[in-house]
Formats: sequence, C-alpha cells, structure tokens
Amino acid sequence: MSTELLSSPKRVRFVELGAKALRALADGDLAGGSAEAGVALDEHFVCDRARWIFGYRADQLAKDPSAAPWITRAAVSEPDGVVVGDAGFHGPPDEAGVVEVGYTVVPGYRRQGYARAMLAALLDRAAAEPGVTTVRATIGADNSASLATIAGFGFTRVGEKGNERDGVAFVFEVPADANRPAE
Repeated sequence: MSTELLSSPKRVRFVELGAKALRALADGDLAGGSAEAGVALDEHFVCDRARWIFGYRADQLAKDPSAAPWITRAAVSEPDGVVVGDAGFHGPPDEAGVVEVGYTVVPGYRRQGYARAMLAALLDRAAAEPGVTTVRATIGADNSASLATIAGFGFTRVGEKGNERDGVAFVFEVPADANRPAE
C-alpha cells in the first residue's frame, strides 16, 4: 500500500443504530444488530464494553425517543462501505447548549485517520444546530490516541473528573462553531 493512500483524509458517513439495533447489540446479537442497522457491524460491537454502552443507549432511547438523532451511530468508511467504528453524542444539547461527543474506532482501523473523520463530522453536525453552543469531550488521561485526535480541533481543557472504575479523565470543550468553515 502506498504512503499516499495511508495519508489521504478519511471520510465517514453515519448509519443510525435504532432502539432495536442497540438492544440486539447489548444482548450480544451481532447478526440481529447488523440486520436492524442495515450494515455489517464488526465483532467489536458486541465486546463487553460496547454491549454495556449500547444497552445504556437503548435504555436512554426508551426513556426519551427524541434523543435518537443525537446518540450513537455506526461510522461507515466512504467510499468502501466498511463499518470502522461508532460515534455520536451522549444525548441532545443540555439547557446551556452543550453536547458531548463520543467515538470508538474498531481496533483493526485505528491510527488510520477514522477518529479524526468521525470527530470532524460530529463537530460539523454540532455547528449546524442552532441550539448547540459548546462541544465537550471527556477523555481518559491514559488515552493518548484520543487526546492526540482532539488536539487539532481547538479543544481547551476545562477540568477533570474520575472514579475508581474509570480513573482520571480530562474534560475538554470547544465552541460549537470553532471548526466551521467561513461562509
């Protein structure tokens, strides 16, 4: 593979993971989740951590169906159509207009630019929403790859939080329109 192919910017599109797909994935049913999503999801979508997250998101949708446009979606590489991860917001904007991003790249596709592509698409979406003022990212202090990913997007560290289970995480924010191209 040429260096040019490795260094070219990646492009992704998002495919909704509806309540049925999320519940199937939370239950470890990769075939059912893939069928509901309409794309072939990777085995990573049913690992223990993913199953917990997808269960949490399914419960979130059951309580508030209006959150559907905001939460986790499958990230599909363009133009080849391969699912390379998932990304979305933790929910709709809060009262202050803050949304929090989340993204995961399937292990076989890491360090190829897909996290940057997902984050760029999420920031574009946030900037296009009139009620969104700020985008937040909470990243584990030991997650050097994700810390490097956000570095080029203007995020400022605004705090930290932690607990015994997850350890220390840094909280970053950026104005929603900071990465929007001038019109």
